[in-house]
Amino acid sequence: MDSNNHPGGRGGLGSIFGGSPGYSQSDLAGVPLSGMSPLSPYLNVDPRYLVQDTDEFILPTGANKTRGRFELAFFTIGGCCMTGAAFGAVNGLRLGLKETRSMVWSKPKNVQILNMVTRQGAMWANTLGSLALLYSASGVIIEKSRGAEDDLNTVAAGTMTGMLYKATAGLRGVVRGGLAGLALSSVYALYNNWDHIKGSSTRLSL
Repeated sequence: MDSNNHPGGRGGLGSIFGGSPGYSQSDLAGVPLSGMSPLSPYLNVDPRYLVQDTDEFILPTGANKTRGRFELAFFTIGGCCMTGAAFGAVNGLRLGLKETRSMVWSKPKNVQILNMVTRQGAMWANTLGSLALLYSASGVIIEKSRGAEDDLNTVAAGTMTGMLYKATAGLRGVVRGGLAGLALSSVYALYNNWDHIKGSSTRLSL
């Protein structure tokens, strides 16, 4: 029987009821799809509307988008601990190789170098971590007390950190620690505001 006359063929039921005739996959392979809309077949949403050109912050109007001292405290303490551990390990390796220079390569020499690396790494990590903890705590307390966040808090926190770290070294130690903290925090504040200071000096010269 001819497939065109068969009810299931191309000219069968589809032609009788006025519907579109059935096409095979090979017949539809060359049909161009350029006329289709750019809508997603899964979400039925134009993908162009999903592109975000602006920053997304869930903050009140006019609020600062930078993190405060309390949020930065964890990053500061962790970063100082890792930096101190890395520096101490390198310094311990240098000291270990220097002290065991006259020894031949053996297990006792390796153990001595390893002990020096771990000892120096732990000591420097503890030192820098303690300084970061004192600085962060002092900064948070000063910020909450003044109700403002500026470079004055940075300088005050650095000075207080040096004084507290050398509190057990007597009055001279406290003064030296405070001066060291004041100097370092002042340099850090100047570095953060260097562009602003440079721009102000340029405008004054003009």
